[in-house]
Amino acid sequence: MQPTGVLETSKATNPLKALLNYGQSMWLDYIRRDLITGGGLKKMIEQDGLRGMTSNPSIFEKAIAESSLYDDMLKSLASRRDLDATGRYEQIAIRDIQDVADILRPVFQESKFRDGYVSLEVSPLLALKTKETIDEARRLWKAVNRENVMIKVPGTAEGLPAIRQLIGEGINVNVTLLFAQEVYEKVAEAYIAGIEDLAKRGGKLKKTASVASFFISRIDTLVDSIIDDKLKTTTDAQQQTLLKSLKGKIAIANGKLTYQGYQRIFSGPRWDALAAKGAQTQRVLWASTSTKNPAYRDVMYVEELIGPDTVDTMPPATIDAFRDHGQVRASLAENVASAQKVMDDLAKAGISMKEVTTKLTTDGVKLFADAFNKLLAVVEKSTQEKGQNA
Repeated sequence: MQPTGVLETSKATNPLKALLNYGQSMWLDYIRRDLITGGGLKKMIEQDGLRGMTSNPSIFEKAIAESSLYDDMLKSLASRRDLDATGRYEQIAIRDIQDVADILRPVFQESKFRDGYVSLEVSPLLALKTKETIDEARRLWKAVNRENVMIKVPGTAEGLPAIRQLIGEGINVNVTLLFAQEVYEKVAEAYIAGIEDLAKRGGKLKKTASVASFFISRIDTLVDSIIDDKLKTTTDAQQQTLLKSLKGKIAIANGKLTYQGYQRIFSGPRWDALAAKGAQTQRVLWASTSTKNPAYRDVMYVEELIGPDTVDTMPPATIDAFRDHGQVRASLAENVASAQKVMDDLAKAGISMKEVTTKLTTDGVKLFADAFNKLLAVVEKSTQEKGQNA
């Protein structure tokens, strides 16, 4: 089924469109064949101000498993003995990614190569392998053959040199699975070093783009669970008050401080020299923006992180909610001192942000790998079924 409301006529004043007035681009964290072929994607560009799209194995798995939209492709791939499940999945994904890139191309041109991108992920099974990640990113970049595609690479320790190498070759990169401020800063450094490499090679700096996908709601989900556990064993009234005051606050505070890092890193003589040659900053992209806790406002992770030179990628339900009742203001630069206090209070409460972000990264790599394996199993099963029915 099409997500409810995605194609509804937008209101006279659409909060989604208004985000661009504050320097933020709205991207869609979703892909499915009927959105491409049924005109839905074009409507979202026109009515909601959609500026780009992201995909991942989990999204593709749902699209293939929960619809008949890919039956024609699966049937035609059943006779391809030269392809394994990964090869068949790539044929399906590349077709969708190419078609989305073509629909987004006017946005790409109008924004002077700042927006209009669609992302395709390197196999999550390679998250801890540098050379293999580089090789696969190059292969996917060549296979899609669209200048407004971004190849997703995880921001693991092994991913960092891959990011620099790929940017240095002029391959657009969406760095995914970022949770920690210090890791984000290493990613930004890898990007800048890559741009410097590209400049030395005489590459096109203006047409090389990257985003750093910083995950939001997953942080509160984990920290809140740690707080709940501590509250069960803490009898100190002051400590209980402190712990309760931190629930639902960490993800946004962490994002605000990360953005301060972005502003610091992409300024000064080193960056100015590259900007003079046409280089784009690597924007922070807010990912995992759906609210997992029903006690929280369903658009809080959008409303509280609005600011210049950012991207917010939202799943369909969050887009629907924000279109309906989202409130737009320049929130990202608000209360930065308060954000720092929240992080300081977290440490006072005995919760290590480093341990939280390390666990989230490790778990994220596993979740993405599990989703990829599930996707391959669905593709294999569906291909066999369609082949038998052919």
